[in-house]
Amino acid sequence: MRLLIVDDSNMIRTRISRVVQNGGLKGVVLAGLAKNGREALRLARATRPEVVTMDLTMPEMDGIECIQEMLKFDPTVNILVVSALSDKSTAIEALKLGARGFVSKPFTDEELQLALLDVAEAR
Repeated sequence: MRLLIVDDSNMIRTRISRVVQNGGLKGVVLAGLAKNGREALRLARATRPEVVTMDLTMPEMDGIECIQEMLKFDPTVNILVVSALSDKSTAIEALKLGARGFVSKPFTDEELQLALLDVAEAR
């Protein structure tokens, strides 16, 4: 399974990458890291990830717009929203648009692993 990590925080991108690579999620290959929605779309077109972790608040293109655009060219991609937004309506909007799961920041390694497994199994 190819995973694309999308977050404007270098610390969060690194943490998710570490959890995935060191956390025993077998068969997960890192397809790329993106710091905004525009970069995420470019990488997703090039690498065709099966699963994407998506922050919602980012510069240039936010997660909501990126989810919409990504699902237009690949409706099979499974998106896990990873966000610190306390505004639940935005998270619900992301799920209505096609995201398949949500994890709020801060998260534990175990919470992230379980959420990724749930989203991956939705494939």
